[in-house]
Amino acid sequence: MTHDEIRTVCAAKRGAVETYPFGPNTAVYKVGGKMFALIPRDAEPPHVSLKCDPEWSEVLRNAYAAVSPGYHLNKRHWNTIVLDGSVPDDEVEELVAHSYELVVGSLPKRAKP
Repeated sequence: MTHDEIRTVCAAKRGAVETYPFGPNTAVYKVGGKMFALIPRDAEPPHVSLKCDPEWSEVLRNAYAAVSPGYHLNKRHWNTIVLDGSVPDDEVEELVAHSYELVVGSLPKRAKP
């Protein structure tokens, strides 16, 4: 998955907003004002950090060398995934959806898209 493809997947989520709170080199996707994905623009190979259920995080980290604890994030709840092709694109899309759903599920009713 390319940098543009992962950005398109994140941006397609209902109510998703692309922001740059950490500067122009890191796209942060939010829903209801909360982050669900971070994508450094200059990373090569590209990578994405996504929120994840802690138990599923462990499974993913054991299954894929490209999945590691979230870089500069809560290591229990965030994973950084290197998009080098070792994690199938459909699984990356599923992980984006999972991150989005975790965040939407934590929002108050009035803030849900």
